[in-house]
Amino acid sequence: MVHLKNKTCRAFIFFLLFILIISCNKHEKPEETEITFEEITEIEEKPRQYNLTLVAAGDNLFHETIINTHYHDGVYDFSPIYAEIKSIIAGADLAFINQENVMAGKSFGYSGYPTFNTPQSLAKTLAQNGFDIVNIANNHTMDMGRAGLYATLDLLDEIKEFTVIGARKSGESHRIVTKNNITLGFLSYTYGLNGFTLPAGEPNLVSLINREKMSQEINILRPLCDFLIVSMHWGEEYMLEAGTAQKSLAEFIAQHNVDLIIGHHPHVLQPVASLDRPDGKKMLCFYSLGNFVSNQREKERILGALMLVTFTKEGEELSISDSGLIPVICHFEIGYVNTKVYPLYSYTQELLEKHNLRRFDSALDYNFFKSILINMGTKMIMYNPFSE
Repeated sequence: MVHLKNKTCRAFIFFLLFILIISCNKHEKPEETEITFEEITEIEEKPRQYNLTLVAAGDNLFHETIINTHYHDGVYDFSPIYAEIKSIIAGADLAFINQENVMAGKSFGYSGYPTFNTPQSLAKTLAQNGFDIVNIANNHTMDMGRAGLYATLDLLDEIKEFTVIGARKSGESHRIVTKNNITLGFLSYTYGLNGFTLPAGEPNLVSLINREKMSQEINILRPLCDFLIVSMHWGEEYMLEAGTAQKSLAEFIAQHNVDLIIGHHPHVLQPVASLDRPDGKKMLCFYSLGNFVSNQREKERILGALMLVTFTKEGEELSISDSGLIPVICHFEIGYVNTKVYPLYSYTQELLEKHNLRRFDSALDYNFFKSILINMGTKMIMYNPFSE
């Protein structure tokens, strides 16, 4: 037996035992922090969720009164028109607009109805306000002829923020935009060109509604994107319900497993519908977003809406997880001055009293707006969804 003959030796032994005990306790794991292998595997395998918000505006239709009242000190400045709506447009991940009239340049002469040509400064204004997807397939696309459309395409191509759909110099082809790890495919079609014809040798310069061609283009694009969106310039003007031809086309498009239709041309709001697809999913159809900017003189035509759709991707699962309308009013006062788009939630009674149309129609009030919106078939978003 070994005897511990002095205090120093005994203290040293006790110190070693203490260190050993502490070391053992230090490596013990509390029960509540243990994670099994199966739990780690589950965490690793759970797919990440991606979301993408898309806002869409209806007809951006510049009458001559809008052009003339925004000319100051030798410059056409249209930025005030969008000041009250800019935060919504810029807040979305992507923003679409139907640019109803060409921007061919001064040499073509600026004009409104019936053949439109808007100053080219508008293009930069749209980009500065956050628009990304610009549709130019509509009944006014050929108002300034082939040369006017070419000049407009050259202008839009210079703005790197824009993806232009509906017309191309080399003929329309599909457009794909990727953001937030989500890929959107865009196609666009118009019912006609107000009697104008496409140039000889360029039958696809503007995409016209043709079911055979649409089938081909949709079938090519469908496997190349997560979500497929079709812009449709269709329907009868000023009708508050979608017509038979619109509904038939919507059913046809749904049969090709399209995810979303953005409709425009009637210049008034039309209800939203959800249509069955062969793959068991639904296609969302906004038949008409109404006017965004215009100086048309009927109360139904000053009420439009911004479409808001959220696309969601989680692994292989793809869905439209949210959708609705943000109602907007196109305001203009006596003399067609102060044209400006307001979200309805910030449009005051004082502004309504100043609206030019109040002189002609005393029935223009909030109850009128409500009577239309209540039939839209989707939720109304009465706030800025992108405000902090």
